[in-house]
Amino acid sequence: MGSFKAIILAAGKGTRMKSATPKVLHKICGKTILDYVLDVTSALRSLKTYVVVGHGAEKVRGLLGEAVTFVRQDRLLGTADAVNRCAPYLKNFRGTVLVLCGDTPLLSKEIVAALLKQHGRTGASATVLTAKLDDPRGYGRIVRDAQGAIKAIREQKDASGMEDKIKEINAGAYCFDAKDLFQVLKEVRKSRQKEFYLTDIVELLLAGNKKVGTVTAQDMTAAFGVNTRQDLAQAQAVIRQRILNAHMARGVTVVDPLTTFIEAGVAIGRDTVIHPMTVIHTDVRIGKNCSIGPMARLRPGTRISDGVEIGNFAEVSRATLGPGVFQKHFSFLGDAAVGAGANIGAGVVTANFDGKNKNRTLIGAKAFVGSDAILVAPTRIGAGAVIGAGSVLPKGRSVPAGKVAVGVPARVIKGAL
Repeated sequence: MGSFKAIILAAGKGTRMKSATPKVLHKICGKTILDYVLDVTSALRSLKTYVVVGHGAEKVRGLLGEAVTFVRQDRLLGTADAVNRCAPYLKNFRGTVLVLCGDTPLLSKEIVAALLKQHGRTGASATVLTAKLDDPRGYGRIVRDAQGAIKAIREQKDASGMEDKIKEINAGAYCFDAKDLFQVLKEVRKSRQKEFYLTDIVELLLAGNKKVGTVTAQDMTAAFGVNTRQDLAQAQAVIRQRILNAHMARGVTVVDPLTTFIEAGVAIGRDTVIHPMTVIHTDVRIGKNCSIGPMARLRPGTRISDGVEIGNFAEVSRATLGPGVFQKHFSFLGDAAVGAGANIGAGVVTANFDGKNKNRTLIGAKAFVGSDAILVAPTRIGAGAVIGAGSVLPKGRSVPAGKVAVGVPARVIKGAL
């Protein structure tokens, strides 16, 4: 699949989102809409990926960094104009150009791989991905001739009465022969909507006796584009279920998928149980044989070793918990490192923020932190040490290994243990 270059169209305003954030930067399960499309081109090993940006261009560029080549569309004159902005970058390329829409996060690599394979096998100038929808409103229609070959793609606003009834729609993914693509783009004319439609290229290629083919996606979600907040919620529901299914397929128990939220970029070991109403953000790693929740929240940067138990209303952020740690309920561990076998009592809080900086708390192996203790970071608790219930360990204070500290402020009890 590595013999193609990709263009992703991400210049639109996304007016119906009613947001200051560019549409493609809205997040679904911890990743932007555009990230999901880029995942496809990356997985299929695009030789180079070009992202056409316009509205909010600097925000898009700032988020993605140097991973792709950005192409600016200063005036939003339609999809054909957007693709044509890439012509200088591809003038010597003689392979396949894959064009995707930046607002289609449900598009899978398997479907795009099938599109690329069919395009390469048939030697067509263009191959269009289509889908059949019961309700095709908002999508361009695939117009076919009497023999069933594609004849045109008709945008809904330009469709005739008969064309408007067609159920087969344009899914917004295309493969083109690079030379034919940029040659025929010069012939595209402005529509009644004052835009240059990429979809017009089908009729222009056919008029020049070029071959145009189609691939029909069996998964109708492939065509789903995010244009509104309602669309965003629908796409999230699909992706969230995909994520949960993948974890369950790898041996993780999700007690109630309807109330469990796991973002993309999470790793969970076998035989771990995720209880209801739990939220696990991206960049979290959980080991084997753990129990998480119910009603727990694990934030980015959290690392959980094997055999850890995190109970209800517990939160962990940018913390590392060693094997066999117990953090049962009503507690917060932030910017902390907790040693193997340590016990974190109910209501324990690491006060990690001093108003300017996030500070670290170090808790040794088999330490015992009693209920409602507050650990004002930075602080260190030695292996096997005990912090009495309700104690407040002040900023910069340490408790040596094997010692007991109690009180407000907490002081080490001489001779204890």
